[in-house]
Amino acid sequence: MVRTRIIGRGAAESGNGLYLTGVTLREVSLPSGETVPVLGIGTWGMGEQPGNALRETAAIHTALDLGMSVVDTAEMYGNGAAEELVGRALAARRNEAFLITKVLPHHATMRGTIDACEGSLRRLGTDTIDLYLLHWRGAVPLAETLEAFEHLQDVGKIRHWGVSNFDVADMEELRRSPGGRKAATDQVLYNMTRRGIEFDLLPDCVDKGIPVMAYSPLEQGRMLNDPALVRIATEHGVGPAQIALAWVLRQPLVLVIPKASSPQHVQECRRALDIRLTPHDLAELDRVYPPPTHKRVLEMI
Repeated sequence: MVRTRIIGRGAAESGNGLYLTGVTLREVSLPSGETVPVLGIGTWGMGEQPGNALRETAAIHTALDLGMSVVDTAEMYGNGAAEELVGRALAARRNEAFLITKVLPHHATMRGTIDACEGSLRRLGTDTIDLYLLHWRGAVPLAETLEAFEHLQDVGKIRHWGVSNFDVADMEELRRSPGGRKAATDQVLYNMTRRGIEFDLLPDCVDKGIPVMAYSPLEQGRMLNDPALVRIATEHGVGPAQIALAWVLRQPLVLVIPKASSPQHVQECRRALDIRLTPHDLAELDRVYPPPTHKRVLEMI
């Protein structure tokens, strides 16, 4: 189910004027019934250069101002540096953010998950993580990790839990595990150049009511000079990145978390929600980046 919400406080300057409080953002429902915006902000690579801290902090604040309240990070990013940056950025605005972080698979034992979560809480400067994800499959049995997630929920240190980089077989195993049907999301690589999930994983998650969270929706910028993408962007009067984001955002039950490390970049991402791609646009992009016709191994970066 997709809903709308009123965005955060204040206003942010964009090339087309101001996005003011009262503008609505589409939302997607988690299995619990809680709703979150379909567009948030990722922080991979942020917090690693002290000279960029002010700009990166301003980017997170701009995302909150625009209602892009989902803030995604991980203990792995910069060995905790991204979490520390996010914690400082949210110090006075924690209640405006839906905060996500992740545990590394080699930490995902019962004791290791609890310790990792407590470390993330300290770096983030918060008492509770809104959504805690297993970053990818490792050697630790899923049942043990899920037991740790349940404990962390019971003591109020996390509100929801989910997974990342799980393929269809992983999700099936998850659902067979005790408590596994409580997973709130599967965060995976998805963009126009990485469409493999459309064959089976995305339909399976939609059928089960589990939102897919798309990371690296711009393929780290590598697709943005494609002539077809540039031509469609020109026709819409926007940039190629906004078309690429609008393409991902067209999907039901998909939440998108582009990395945006400056206020201008955040504002550009927000405008992607206002773009409506035509059937001709979609057909042209299918020609350049064909949808999958068979099962593909789940890609990761």
